[in-house]
Amino acid sequence: MANMLPILRQVAAVRGVFAAEHLAELARQALVAEAELTPKPGLVDRRGTGAHSDLSLVLMRRSASAIAPYFAAMASAAQSMPFGQELRTEVAAIGRAAESAMLQATGGTNSHKGAIWILGLLVTSAGQRNHPDPAAIAQDAGSLACLPDRAQPQLVSHGAMVRARFGATGARGEAVSGFPHVIQNGLPALRAARKSGGKETNNRLSALLSIMVHLEDTCVLYRGGAEGLAVAHRGASEVLLAGGPGSVAVDRAMLQFDHELVIRNISPGGSADLLAATLFLDALERDQYAVEEDNSHSEEDSDGTN
Repeated sequence: MANMLPILRQVAAVRGVFAAEHLAELARQALVAEAELTPKPGLVDRRGTGAHSDLSLVLMRRSASAIAPYFAAMASAAQSMPFGQELRTEVAAIGRAAESAMLQATGGTNSHKGAIWILGLLVTSAGQRNHPDPAAIAQDAGSLACLPDRAQPQLVSHGAMVRARFGATGARGEAVSGFPHVIQNGLPALRAARKSGGKETNNRLSALLSIMVHLEDTCVLYRGGAEGLAVAHRGASEVLLAGGPGSVAVDRAMLQFDHELVIRNISPGGSADLLAATLFLDALERDQYAVEEDNSHSEEDSDGTN
């Protein structure tokens, strides 16, 4: 399957549902938009690798393109099967194939394992609907996640280790609960920031920080423990309470927050995955044929502020 899946206006819907290729491309674009968003605390962005030594923006883009065809396969399965255990089994198998493609594309680095799970469920759910209601899509995705994956390998993952030590349920808990940090935090923050007239970069950063404030991010817990999670929650909260991204003073605080996470080797990868999910559902809700491009940096270049 081709890595680049074109979006054509005339195929935005097929037989009353979203075209599988359209959903897959939106998912890919959401992942790229999340990766390119700058400046993010502790994460890969246009400036560098954040708290990672094995990831880069080039690698994140390559990974997103490698797994996009598998999102299309999930959506296609959803359009040919009824909701239930058979669909859950099929989507799980496709997800494992997507993980293999990701690892091959990145030379063995886990760039998007959590995102394959999160966006895979949302793409599958959206593939069965003819109305882009984010809450309904998230709820259906959660119902699918509740069904067992009987072929799942019994491996000890970072998420399982964090769950055993801290009780945090991670990406699975987020899914089976209907993605509350997307529906109750990410999307409302994104909408509110846009209403204030801010630049899209700042709107998306506000959504990311709103997710970070509330999420028990297992990526943070794995790298920094309970103390690291407290640092992430406090830093995100302080930036938002100071007025959110956009002013010179707040932007300095954001960079200081980023520095503290990098020094501690903390990367809020779970929050980043949920931001990508937020951007995916936002594009569907707004009936967009593509995830809106963030031209904030271009605007800064043209007005001389960058």
